[in-house]
Amino acid sequence: MPPVRPPEPALLTLSGLAKSTPAGRVLFAGLDLTVTAGEFVAVMGESGVGKSTLLNLIAGLDLPEAGQVRIDGVALETLDDDARTLLRRDRIGFVFQAFHILPHLTLAQNVALPLALQHAPVGEALARATQELAAVGLDGRGADYPRQLSGGELQRVAIARALAHRPALILADEPTGNLDPETARRVLDLFAAQVRGLGAATILVTHSEVAAAAADRVLTLTPAGLVARHG
Repeated sequence: MPPVRPPEPALLTLSGLAKSTPAGRVLFAGLDLTVTAGEFVAVMGESGVGKSTLLNLIAGLDLPEAGQVRIDGVALETLDDDARTLLRRDRIGFVFQAFHILPHLTLAQNVALPLALQHAPVGEALARATQELAAVGLDGRGADYPRQLSGGELQRVAIARALAHRPALILADEPTGNLDPETARRVLDLFAAQVRGLGAATILVTHSEVAAAAADRVLTLTPAGLVARHG
């Protein structure tokens, strides 16, 4: 009889999270979620249900009204602002709908930013950036500027930047929302391959069925928490 493998430890645990809008409308309450290293989870829901708010809570950019966020066993509410900033810097990678690529920096400099924030040597950071750009199909483009790229190419740069510092957790907020369907599909395939290759836990929030299909499991955000989708 083959040995039983122990369960993977949770990298991210959300317990009883609750959050409302400033006007008092409840976005969600009693929200629970456990994500292990290497797992890709999509969270679906229409605009206004609190998907981006949920990512902000996970990243420690905002704090819940109730409940707890734990990353690698560390409860975020026990950390001060500086400690949460360091955790984001070292452990989390972000991919946004609007790319947020800095126009005055080259592509290599943009991708190297997370490493620069970690005070990595410049040569090492740029070498890693060059490797990451090649991995997303932009080999030899490190000296180019963002104005020379299409929207799909800019999102590839954003993916490379998010993975450059080898984060344990990737948070993606509607990363293909500004792309046409065919470009979105190609970028999603690339994104899924890259995060799985890294072995990072990944949370993708989206309203797109196509984007959600790239994930290992799909959840719907409701006021009562996260509900698993089947089929």
